[in-house]
Amino acid sequence: MILDKVDKDLLKLAEGSDEVLKDIYQKIDDVCLYNSDRILEAFIENKVSYSDFADINGYGNYDEGRDKLERIFAKVLGCEDALVRSQIMSGTNAIYLCLSALLKHGDTMLSISGDPYDSLQEMIGIIGDSTQSLKAYGVKYEKIDLVDNDFDDKAIIQRLKESPIKLVEIQRSKGYAARKSLTIAKIAKIIQKIKEVDDKVIIAVDNCYGELVEKKEPGHVGADIVIGSLMKNLGGGIASTGGYIAGRRDLIEMVAERLTSPGIGKDLGANFNQNINFFKGIFMAPNAVRNALKTVVFAAYMLEKLGYKNVDPSYNEERTDIIQTLELGNEDDLVRFTQGIQSSSPIDSFVKVVSAPMPGYPFNEVMAAGSFTQGSTIELSADAPVVEPYRLYLQGGLTVEYGKLSIILALSNIRSR
Repeated sequence: MILDKVDKDLLKLAEGSDEVLKDIYQKIDDVCLYNSDRILEAFIENKVSYSDFADINGYGNYDEGRDKLERIFAKVLGCEDALVRSQIMSGTNAIYLCLSALLKHGDTMLSISGDPYDSLQEMIGIIGDSTQSLKAYGVKYEKIDLVDNDFDDKAIIQRLKESPIKLVEIQRSKGYAARKSLTIAKIAKIIQKIKEVDDKVIIAVDNCYGELVEKKEPGHVGADIVIGSLMKNLGGGIASTGGYIAGRRDLIEMVAERLTSPGIGKDLGANFNQNINFFKGIFMAPNAVRNALKTVVFAAYMLEKLGYKNVDPSYNEERTDIIQTLELGNEDDLVRFTQGIQSSSPIDSFVKVVSAPMPGYPFNEVMAAGSFTQGSTIELSADAPVVEPYRLYLQGGLTVEYGKLSIILALSNIRSR
């Protein structure tokens, strides 16, 4: 039994956590019920049928199930239309597909939440010399950093007035930055201000890790494009591949033509027998997100009570995504905590995590990802760049019970030094 192997003081602390955290857990349950209601309503409105799960091969023409699925995603995300495809392999792939469709030679993209996540920087052309980056195709990139974990309104408005900006990009989650993740309320406020200055600019939100954490999505508050991966929240731990792009109908058609071909757009795309997994994934997503949130709230509580510094968010703080960070201070503890998560995972528990290079990232990484779907971050995972201050990023948890076991074992692994 795993519980027989853990530090008894840690186990006692964990056993007392439920009473302390019950009000926080109740708020998470309330959001889960609200979002479940919205998703169930979308299923009923679209008359989802068993026949919609049929395997459509070849060109994938006339897949009514795929069309219903995309209408459901659009409704849930507060958008006019959506593209939900197994051909989209990751969040990074979805973002590249979207930006390369909407941005042309001479256009300017403005990131208003600082530089984006590490894996996107070569895609844009901030680093590297790829011939397929946005920079290589003549797209100009600018950024405005956050100030005190909020948008720099004055700098953004001033820049919009100076010369045309084609697309404003917002990264909702903190990525590998030290900042706070951005709440829907903050995103809504800046979108309104941007639209007052230029109602033609496209506002695109990288929604990865944030779906269904709050009662609203960026599409509900004016975002033109919302992008994410099905191996995160909206896949519910069931989808084994895929991504989505939702937004204005005209923009989604442009992205669809980039994915397939001009004149074809959304009409093509075999589902590879994934429709049932995508339907089931979004249906189960509110519960998967609830479990992930309770897992990271529990982790934050344990870490704070054990005296760890820079635990963000704190256990009783408002959350807008499923990511928990902590600074471990040295490489050894960073690796040992990650090894503890891996050793208590259902898949590849015997694998020993070590610091190593990872494609698309500028630094060595440690990554615990003992998941049923490779790379799934709605399942419990932990990763970090191996650089000071050795900040670990923890996310996911298909059930809070499995999540608690893994957290307790990871902390025991550090204590056993």
